[in-house]
Amino acid sequence: MEEDARKRILCPLDPKHTVYEDQLAKHLKKCNSREKPKPDFYIQDINAGLKDETEIPEQLVPISSLSEEQLEKLIKKLRKASEGLNSTLKDHIMSHPALHDALNDPKNGDSAAKHLKQQASILGNIEKLKLLGPRRCFVEFGAGKGKLSHWVDIALKDAEKVHFILVEKVTTRFKVDGKHRKKNSVFERLQIDIQHLCLNKIPVLREGKLPVVGIGKHLCGMATDLALRCLIETYAASFEERNEEPLAKRIKNDKTEKEIYTLAKEGNEKNVPEKWNPVAGIVIALCCHHRCDWRHYVGKEYFRALGLGAVEFHYFQRMSSWATCGMRKTSLETSNSTTKRQDNQNDDSEEHDDGGYRITDDGADSLPGLLSVEEKKKIGHLCKLLIDQGRIQYLQQKGFSPALQYYTDPLVSLENVLLTALPNHSSSPETTA
Repeated sequence: MEEDARKRILCPLDPKHTVYEDQLAKHLKKCNSREKPKPDFYIQDINAGLKDETEIPEQLVPISSLSEEQLEKLIKKLRKASEGLNSTLKDHIMSHPALHDALNDPKNGDSAAKHLKQQASILGNIEKLKLLGPRRCFVEFGAGKGKLSHWVDIALKDAEKVHFILVEKVTTRFKVDGKHRKKNSVFERLQIDIQHLCLNKIPVLREGKLPVVGIGKHLCGMATDLALRCLIETYAASFEERNEEPLAKRIKNDKTEKEIYTLAKEGNEKNVPEKWNPVAGIVIALCCHHRCDWRHYVGKEYFRALGLGAVEFHYFQRMSSWATCGMRKTSLETSNSTTKRQDNQNDDSEEHDDGGYRITDDGADSLPGLLSVEEKKKIGHLCKLLIDQGRIQYLQQKGFSPALQYYTDPLVSLENVLLTALPNHSSSPETTA
């Protein structure tokens, strides 16, 4: 394009916008897409896991190109590996009074109501695990607009010394964390990929040594594995190496046994300090297993013990999408899809639980043997369960009591599994293997 004899060109850093050619040098110095200095808490690939080149094949054919015999062999391996696993999780569908008014707002559209129900249930599960309380830091991974942290803050009311760290790798519009100006809670947003995040380099955690609660709503695929490693191997392990006494432990040591007994007797259990752990708990709604990655996966040992490796993992994570993508839209759903997309643009569209509208390249019509929709769905759920079981074993080996449960109705979201974990010394609900 030409305007007043000046030529506009695509920005070499981001072709989504243009710049005057004679102003390019000046623009590159201030362009929002320029590479910025790395903060102290950025350490390249610190949570990525070990890269084993020998295990990852250079090129694998798509599922649709597998022969019927190859597909049957994969499914047989899956069923054998899944033997003994409890495929029926318990329902922990909960709510919280902090969201009562929002849930009953008549102005809510279907999408807004759907997200509020999920946030209410996650919050209810956080409270049930006794993780809502003062003097702690909530780290929301894949925070998006920050709405989960927003509701946690509302639920905490005037709890003292509460810090929120919202981790999101992309720039996000319509954030809600900027609306919080309370004296006792501080919101801090970090624009960084979880893969490179070193929590113990963040000043409030390095200096205050607050116990951390890791939370997330629809933490996509490999991001869950990166978050688990970030919390447990990077953050918690750093305290063991330094052998430091954290703030919460010092608070406990300052209280006499008599004071603690009096608090408990008066029914103030919430104020009774518990044995300290740098990671107080984990509550993450899982999502998009088809976007997992073998390098980042925390359950490699579990897979290897079952005689499985990178190749099987690749196909199982692809097949996991069948649990939510094997269905076909009805004519009514098709006619409403445009409306739903428009509604999502004004809500949590970055939280990509699309209720089964996602389409992949592994459709039933192109599969050898033409598996039925119901068969695909069952296989998809088995793949998800097996991948999650590797995460469960990882957490158990790291000294946690983990559990998987349904936290919302599948009509609200097909991605309806919640992963929770508490340190072994904590009082915890029954775990699910």
